Amino acid sequence: MSSELNQTIIDALEDVKGKDIVRLDVRELTDVMDTLVIASGTSNRHVKSLASNVVDEAKEKGFRPIGVEGLEAAEWVLVDFGDTVLHVMLPATRTFYELEKLWSMQPSHRAED
Repeated sequence: MSSELNQTIIDALEDVKGKDIVRLDVRELTDVMDTLVIASGTSNRHVKSLASNVVDEAKEKGFRPIGVEGLEAAEWVLVDFGDTVLHVMLPATRTFYELEKLWSMQPSHRAED
């Protein structure tokens, strides 16, 4: 089920031209989730559109999000599907928080520069 959900998320992001889509397997780092998907949008409106499209496409296939946070400001939208969590962010927000670095499996990528 997770692989079908993850592919639905990726496809929905690509359909609305999501940028720099990354899927991370974080099972070895946490028990909270299995997969982290991160994507960027070019504007607040684009970020909101990306997250909304993912929610709509997932619901169409029978996957209901547990929660959605940040849609109003649309600088960083989190969509929680339980085993998979999606983060859609503006590029500046994504650069600032460096989630890929934070959730990297390689310790050298998690150390401070």
